[in-house]
Amino acid sequence: MARKKTIGVGMIGCGFMGRTHGNGYVKAARFFDLPARPVLKAVCGLPLPAAQEMADQWGWERATDNYKDILKDDEIQLISILTPNNLHAKVAIEAAKAGKHIICEKPLAMDAPEAKKMAMAAKKARIVNMTAFCYRRCPAVSLARELIDEGRIGRIFHVRATYLQDWIVDPDFPKLWRMSKKVTGSGAHGDLNAHIIDMARFLVGEFDEVVADAQTFIKERPLPAEGVGLSGKGRKKKGKVDVDDALTFLARMTARGGKKADVMATFEATRFASGNKNQNTIEINGSKGSVRFKFERMNELDFYNRTEPQKLQGWKTILATDATHPYVAAWWPPGHILGYEHSFVHEVADTIKAIYSKKKHVEPDFVDGMRCNEVLDACLRSAKSRKWVKVKHL
Repeated sequence: MARKKTIGVGMIGCGFMGRTHGNGYVKAARFFDLPARPVLKAVCGLPLPAAQEMADQWGWERATDNYKDILKDDEIQLISILTPNNLHAKVAIEAAKAGKHIICEKPLAMDAPEAKKMAMAAKKARIVNMTAFCYRRCPAVSLARELIDEGRIGRIFHVRATYLQDWIVDPDFPKLWRMSKKVTGSGAHGDLNAHIIDMARFLVGEFDEVVADAQTFIKERPLPAEGVGLSGKGRKKKGKVDVDDALTFLARMTARGGKKADVMATFEATRFASGNKNQNTIEINGSKGSVRFKFERMNELDFYNRTEPQKLQGWKTILATDATHPYVAAWWPPGHILGYEHSFVHEVADTIKAIYSKKKHVEPDFVDGMRCNEVLDACLRSAKSRKWVKVKHL
C-alpha cells in the first residue's frame, strides 16, 4: 500500500483553543479517510516556555515565539490562527500571501471591513480558508440543517437563540484580554453572539436588520496577575472594562428561499447568567414543525412534527449518534456519544479534504466570517443609537 501524503501544520496561539485545534490535528486522520495526514510541525505562543510546553505535550516538532517563523516554513501548508482578535487580520493576510491554507478562530476580525480584507486576501491567494465556528459541526446541528432543507419544518417563522455563561459574575475576577475593546472588539457579543449568529445563518438564512441593547455590569476589574487564565485572582490595581458583559438583540431575517425579512429572531449573549456554564441553545419554529438544539446535550436534537396525527404530536428527541447522521460514521457505534472536542476534529477533516478537492472550498469560510461580523457591527451601532439598524453587506 502506498504511503499517504502528509500536510505540514502550524499553529499560532497555544492557550485553551490551542488544545482544541491541536487535538483536532492529532485525531483527524486517525478517524477520517483523508487525502493527507496532518504533521504537527510548529506551534507559536507567548511566552516561549508556554509554547514549548504545548509542543512537548502534544507532539509538535518545535516551538517558537515568532509567528513569522511559521509563515516562512515551506514544510507548513496549513495553519490555525488562535491569537486574540486584534491580530487575526494581520496574521491571516500575511499567511495568505505566503500561500498557507488557514483555519481562523472567531470572530474573524475586529469589524466587517477588516474581515473583508481577510476574505479578499484569501480569494486572491486561492487558499482554502475557514472561520472556526465549531458548533456547525456538531452532528445534531448538521442534522437540523438537513431537516430544514428537506422542508420538514416548513416555512420558518421564528429563531430563538441564547448563549449564557456565568464565569465573570464575581467582581474580583480579573480583567483579561477578552474585556479590552482594543484587543477583542466586543465582549460577550463577539465571543458568544458570534456563535449563535453563525448557527442562525447556517440553519436559516441572512440577517436584514437588528435592534440591540448592551450592558456592562461591572465597570472596573482587577488587572490580571501573571499567568491568570480563565480562573484566578487579579492584582489590587484596577482597569476599566470597555466592552459589553451582555448584549441582547432582535432581528429580522430572510430564510433561504423565503420572502425578505419575514423571519422574527431573538438573540441573547451574556457572561452573567448565574448557573449557566455554557448554555448554547437555538430553536427554530416553522409551519410544519420545529427543531431545537442545546449544546449541553450536544448529541441530541429535539424535533416537533405538526404533520403527524394529532394524537401522536409531541417533541421527539433524536439521539444523533447513528452512522446515518453527519460525521458519526467515522466514530463509534450508535449511542456512544461525542463531545465538544469532536467538532474541531470535524473542522480539520473538512479543511484537509477541501485543500485536496477540485473546488478548494470549505464552509464557513472567511466570507461567512465577514457576514457574521456585519451582524455584530450592526448590533453595536444599534445599541449605541438605540434604534433599528440595517445590516450592511459589504
